[in-house]
Amino acid sequence: MPTASQTITITFVLCPQMLTTSTTLPIEMIQAAMSSARAKDRQASRIRIQTAAPTKDGVQTRSGFVLQPEYSLDEIEETDVIYLPALWRNPRPIINRNQALIDWIRKHYEKGCTLAAVGTGCCFLAEAGLLDGKPATTHWHYFDQFQRDYPQVQLKRQYFITQAGNLYCAASVNALADLTVYFMQRLYGKAVATQVERNFSHEIRRSYESSSFLEDRPTNHPDEDIIQAQMWLQDNYGRDILLKEVAARFDMSVRSFNRRFKAALGKTPLQYLQEIRIENAKDLLKTSNLSISEIAYRVGYQDMSHFTGLFKKFLAVTPSEYRTTVRAKLFSAKV
Repeated sequence: MPTASQTITITFVLCPQMLTTSTTLPIEMIQAAMSSARAKDRQASRIRIQTAAPTKDGVQTRSGFVLQPEYSLDEIEETDVIYLPALWRNPRPIINRNQALIDWIRKHYEKGCTLAAVGTGCCFLAEAGLLDGKPATTHWHYFDQFQRDYPQVQLKRQYFITQAGNLYCAASVNALADLTVYFMQRLYGKAVATQVERNFSHEIRRSYESSSFLEDRPTNHPDEDIIQAQMWLQDNYGRDILLKEVAARFDMSVRSFNRRFKAALGKTPLQYLQEIRIENAKDLLKTSNLSISEIAYRVGYQDMSHFTGLFKKFLAVTPSEYRTTVRAKLFSAKV
């Protein structure tokens, strides 16, 4: 998720035979979170919600409602977050008829967009090849079919939510609600997220962390400020970051920030940031056709030689050598 104090664009994709609640519920939750946050702080981020579909024709949903998209997919040049809806029953016919959507998803992933899919809508991410070698989940009724169709994906049947970098899968609409609360916590803080959760779910539910498989789960330590700093770095690694400004954001001196961070994680904030950036660079080298310089820029490095040197320090190969190796393995696995 992007940082606070800016306008964030969230695009909800509409497609035939979708479950209406997989779009309307998170929209209402997000709007409630923004209203609550901005009532307390007028400088809190604004969220711009928009809907899009392959064409601007009305979309027939499973419930019988026709939803009118604001935009066609080719009109969306930039967005920060994309929500992909759940599909009713067998997703294969809809997936097969929506190659343009698959290509569009892949393009925005390469731009660094966060993608969240729910239920059988997770097949869109898998079909785009974005989940190969990564954890994912889907609706329980389609576990076996999903595993047959996408054998390279690490299907996590026991988890309701999975995360791999900026890719999120939710098994059901209820799990998507939990994921949306998590997004709102990262953006607006725990108080706002808790208020939204109370308003939309009166029952006591399991925590997000207990039902989720998270690649980027913060290390289990008791320093809440450092956990929040970790989350901020995960969300903003692509920006030009000055650690003294990050320390100030969490009301610490640079010395105190470094000391507490290392005590909690055994590494400095700079080392942690570098690891996040290199991991995201690895993923882009594997899944995108972006040039090495474009990838360096997207993960926060203006200096190509510095990025190459750091990458080689972590992995003992250059970015170009890494791309050649992983692409060869991917090709061999699919032949």
